[in-house]
Amino acid sequence: MPTDIRIKKGLNINLVGVAEATTSKAVASNVYNIHLADFHGLTPKMLLKEGAEVKAGEPIFFNKNYPAMKFVSPVSGELVEIERGARRKILNLKILADKQQTALEHPPLDISKASDADIRAFLLESGCWPFIKQRPYDIIAHPEEVPKSIFISAYATAPLAADINYTLSGREKELQAAIDGLAKLTPGKIHVGIGKGENSPFAQLTGFERHTVSGPHPAGLVGTLINKIDPINKGERIWTLSPQDMVIIGEAFLTGKFNPERIVALAGSCVKKPKYYTTKIGAEISTLLYASGVNQKDFRVINGDVLTGSKSRPDGHLGFYNNCVSVIPEGDDYEFFGWTKPVFEKISSTRSLTFSWMQPNKKYNLDTNTNGEHRAFVVTGLYEEVFPMDIYPLQLLKACMYKDLDEMEQLGLYEVIPEDFSLTEFVCISKQPHQEIIREGLDYLQKEIG
Repeated sequence: MPTDIRIKKGLNINLVGVAEATTSKAVASNVYNIHLADFHGLTPKMLLKEGAEVKAGEPIFFNKNYPAMKFVSPVSGELVEIERGARRKILNLKILADKQQTALEHPPLDISKASDADIRAFLLESGCWPFIKQRPYDIIAHPEEVPKSIFISAYATAPLAADINYTLSGREKELQAAIDGLAKLTPGKIHVGIGKGENSPFAQLTGFERHTVSGPHPAGLVGTLINKIDPINKGERIWTLSPQDMVIIGEAFLTGKFNPERIVALAGSCVKKPKYYTTKIGAEISTLLYASGVNQKDFRVINGDVLTGSKSRPDGHLGFYNNCVSVIPEGDDYEFFGWTKPVFEKISSTRSLTFSWMQPNKKYNLDTNTNGEHRAFVVTGLYEEVFPMDIYPLQLLKACMYKDLDEMEQLGLYEVIPEDFSLTEFVCISKQPHQEIIREGLDYLQKEIG
């Protein structure tokens, strides 16, 4: 039944440079990129060679461990480069886009008459299956497994994150089609979390269980929603999707075309005009960045939000799952004896001399400086203050570091993914890489237990 979830533990990080609610069409990129690191744990096998011509929506490679799972091109053009790393591992695929785009079309799917096998086959063939992620392990869902439920969070609380209600406005038809199709893939329920009091596009849709969520970040993370509604036990699977990816899936059901278009928030204090852009997966970030302009020379581009995104170059490309590009000052300067002086432009829930506790609504212009060096864990109880799950975060992190499988299981590693520890990493006075530790723990757990 629907629930009202109120999160008390957490921390809102209010940053300067939130994207304004205006949307422009980005200049079409010359080159589009598929970054293989976006698909964690995947072993790709190429279907095409360098120099091959490809249509938008045409398969380029497939999953070696499940050949029916295909990955398609976001645009039509020429596959100009297959970039490889150590041991010939494929790192990036670069496609030079045609000026006149052509797309591969599939017959639209009549969801009301389609079986679950028909829907799985369509998603695999059309290239939409990679949008479905599974927990545990935070990997692309296995098509032959049946999840006990499916979760979607339509409540964005991360700093500078795209406003989901704004980006989904007018896409109710595609969202409903995606919900109707996905509902046939699980014997359980589809759960959707929306912000309390928000005008969500999901408010008028049917076929799922709606939950209202309120509270500070990480209230908007899907992991928080799962923990409060339907926690994961050993041997169980839960699937998750982002709302914008559901639009692509729904449109594919209705039209038979893979349309990788999405509305992306370009945000951050270094952007002159933070706003939204309509672009495509794999597009050049520079097409957004230089349209809005930057107001300082030394800045960092983050592919995603500032807590979970990855560092990128201005000439980098939009990630497969991202709908936000953040641009903030590079933290390459250091303050002599900065830890001894009262400061007013930093956030800390432990240092009273930052005075951030007196200014809850103030917006900060933070940079990438960690303000300290890596050291051993200091037990402060701070993680528990910002971690709303019924899990001991410090103990779980340590269990992942010394690879104790029994403890990792008992402490709840099945329930979490790296992004759930992004806030504990932000407040960590020991400067430990929490998300990296959890990622390595999940990989080890999957390798040993499966």
